[in-house]
Amino acid sequence: MKSSFLRCYTYTTGLFTITIIMQIASLAQLKKEIQSMPHAELVEVCARLIKYKKENKELLNYILFESGDEKSYIENLNVEMDDMFKEVNVKSMHWAKKTIRKILRWVTKYGRYSGLPTTQIELLIHFCQQMKALDLNFDESVSMKNLYETQVAKIRKLVCTLHEDLQYDYKERIDVIAR
Repeated sequence: MKSSFLRCYTYTTGLFTITIIMQIASLAQLKKEIQSMPHAELVEVCARLIKYKKENKELLNYILFESGDEKSYIENLNVEMDDMFKEVNVKSMHWAKKTIRKILRWVTKYGRYSGLPTTQIELLIHFCQQMKALDLNFDESVSMKNLYETQVAKIRKLVCTLHEDLQYDYKERIDVIAR
């Protein structure tokens, strides 16, 4: 199997250094190999993938159980995000920053699972609304102000990929959070 992806791993133990070079297959090669696998073997491969990484398990959970009802998925994430924002320490900008960044990483991860721009837009708009509702002076922190503005810019960029009618629907909501 020829691949353009090489990954090197170096291990040093005592006096010896061991370098292992692994070839990583391209996405097209992996897809082709998966298509030729028998069903039972494919199930085993999926089970191994979800066994070792939490994100793989979360993604498979979304695909199998939640992708059919996107509206409910967004509502559940928004409720959970509300709970996370209640935990933000508004007395200290340092701790508020840490918590808000953690929430944003969470929003980004779960928005990516869907792959739909509308889901990502809805989650980011809700994130910005919650951030704006906090009792914090963001003029105190340039990084927090930039984080907020970056999310608004990200929303605008995602909205540009939608149909014109949907763009118009989101325009008002973006104007409200952009103020």
